Amino acid sequence: MTASPTPGPEIVVLTAHPQMEHSRLNRRLMRAARELATGGAAPTIAVRDLYALYPDYLIDTAAEQALLASARLIVWQHPIHWYSMPALMKLWVDDVLAFGWAYGPGGTALRGKDLWLVATTGGPEESYHPDGYNRYFFDAFLPPYEQTAHLCGMRFLPPLLLHGAHRAEEAEVAAHVAVYAQRLASYPRWPELDELLYALSVQVPEDARPDDALTPSQTETA
Repeated sequence: MTASPTPGPEIVVLTAHPQMEHSRLNRRLMRAARELATGGAAPTIAVRDLYALYPDYLIDTAAEQALLASARLIVWQHPIHWYSMPALMKLWVDDVLAFGWAYGPGGTALRGKDLWLVATTGGPEESYHPDGYNRYFFDAFLPPYEQTAHLCGMRFLPPLLLHGAHRAEEAEVAAHVAVYAQRLASYPRWPELDELLYALSVQVPEDARPDDALTPSQTETA
């Protein structure tokens, strides 16, 4: 009798820190997620340390896409680098969220899933203010994340942020990690989810990307 395949994880946590061994907070967040993943608690969780998995930056796109198939929640956990995500996280987005798979004609693999940003900043919260050195409230840097979720038919959940992570008091760090673990363990029983809508179907035309059949000389590049 053939054994039934092991069901995939309900939550996929993607961590991206180029120096995780020196991280004060992201390492503890990742450890908390891994403790849940190995503790047998529901929901089932897979934790992916991208810089440990892909030190050569050669992402196994097929493996990453297969892991997302069963996921209801995708977590992007990383420090903010230059108002965005670290380089390997961006490469993961470029490679894994492919045209025809994550969006565009036939690209429905992520539709109906949730995307949650869990991020830290070096600058304190007051630096993300019109009078601060970052000039804008932090929400001004979220549209690329929100639009990525929208294009893929996902629901972008309110981010979990800790500003000034380098200087945060131990009590604040511990409380933040505890909130993160509690949220993962209790997903999807979050009260605010009932008020959040999924993205509507986004129609991207087939000619939005160059035809792979064309030769390089025939294909217009951006």
